[in-house]
Parts: sequence; C-alpha cells; structure tokens
Amino acid sequence: MGEATVKSPGDRTAPPSPMVTADGPAPERSRLREWRSVRRPRIWFEILLIAVSYWTYSLVRNAVPEQKAQALRNADWIWETEQALGIAVEQTVNHAANSVTWLIVTMNYYYATLHFLVTIGILVWLYRGHPGRYAPARLVLFATTGVALVGYYLYPLAPPRLMNGQDFIDTVLVHHTWGSMASGDLKHMSNQYAAMPSMHIGWSLWCGLTVFALATAPWARILGLLYPTLTLVVIVATANHFWLDAVGGLLCLGFGYGLSSVWYGALPHRLPRHVPDGGRGGPVLMA
Repeated sequence: MGEATVKSPGDRTAPPSPMVTADGPAPERSRLREWRSVRRPRIWFEILLIAVSYWTYSLVRNAVPEQKAQALRNADWIWETEQALGIAVEQTVNHAANSVTWLIVTMNYYYATLHFLVTIGILVWLYRGHPGRYAPARLVLFATTGVALVGYYLYPLAPPRLMNGQDFIDTVLVHHTWGSMASGDLKHMSNQYAAMPSMHIGWSLWCGLTVFALATAPWARILGLLYPTLTLVVIVATANHFWLDAVGGLLCLGFGYGLSSVWYGALPHRLPRHVPDGGRGGPVLMA
C-alpha cells in the first residue's frame, strides 16, 4: 500500500472567485453585452411594437394640453425671428403653391399619406434586406419620435395657417381635400398646436438618409435625398409648419442617431447587413 498524501492547508486550492474587471463583474458585463447586441427581428413582435408605439405616440401627443394662447404667442415669435433672419418666405411659398390647384391638391395628399407610407415601406425594406441593421435604425426612428413628444409638451406652437392677423392659407380647407388631421372635420382628433418639432421632417430625413446610405442603385440614392427635400417644401407650402420646425425635427433626428450609435457601438449603416445563422435570434455582438 502506498503512503497517503496529506495536503497542508497552504496546498489547498481556493475556490475560483467571480471575475471582476474595471467595468464590473463579468456576468453583468456579459448580460449588458447581450442586451446591446443585434438580434434577428421577429415579424410578429415588430408589427406589435410599431402598432403599440404609434398608438402610444398619438395618445401622448394628443393628451398634451393645447395651450392655444401660448401656442399663438410662440408662432408670432417664430415668425418675427424668421423675418429678422431674412428667411420668412413661408407666406410667399404658400400663396404661390395655392395658385396652382393641381399642385397644392397633390401636396395636400402628399402631406397626409406619404409620411406614413414611405416610413413603413423603409422599415419593411430594412427588415427584409438589412436585418442586421433593422433594430438600430428602428431605434433611431423611435428615439427621434420620443424626444419630439418632449418638444410638443414644452413648446406648444401653432402652425402658420392658424396664426392670427397673418395671410396664410389653410390649403386643405380652401380646396376641400383631406390633407391634415388638424383641419376640417378631423381637427378634433389631433392636437393642432404640436407643430414643433416637425416629425414630417424627422421621419422623411430618416427615410432619405437610410436609403442614401444603404441603397446601391444611384437612382434610389437620389430619391432618398429628394424625399426630405420635397417634404420640406410641402410642409411650408401647405402652411402646416415654419422652416424652423424643420430644424427642430433635424435636431430630434440627431438625438436619435446619437442614442443608437452609443447603444449599438456604431451608426446603423456601419453595422453588419445580416444576422449570423447561429440560431433563431442569434446576436451580432459588437466589438
């Protein structure tokens, strides 16, 4: 029989301790890394998320007190500021477009429909063709819209067509077209004094930049740039927004891109196009 080996207390192996780094325990870091990864989008979840998000956005936007008196004072200040800056051309554009019936009617329907149709179309295109970039791009859109709600609450603003003592034309009422949720019989369904920032610009610029960054066909990239440009002309021609409302929409979009870039580690178009096939919902981990 061999002699039994007796280990001294100093020879005993201590149980492994949790790995701790400067950024915190490894399990927590791993969990955070997983949350910040890009996963394969699931169609049922995306449809539900978009529907609930838009419902919530509409509910909150319309629940913000209209504050008519303050909204009209803010509109006067915006108009006076633009005049001082020499960029107060909204009234000229509004009257010029209104003088061409087919043009202004087309703009009314453009304002009412493309805002939703094009945005949904781009989301579908991303979901099908760029699944690895879909969630980061969607976060940009959602963050842009979310911060816009703060603007509606803090800065109620009347659109030019509702200003007192100014010669702006409400083109929807004049031409009896359906072009604004804040005109005619539909005005009670929407907060009329939530014009700053302009989400027509925020959303259209998101669409345009997404197409420009990801499309390969030159004509598609050109359309991507034209879409927010035309939208800017339309919101002014129909007297639904001031130029400075568009600047507000641009700032909100910048916040959305900044948040998405910090969360995912890069701008959406710089992330991998496809999600790895390592299982359903497998993540693309950021370096």
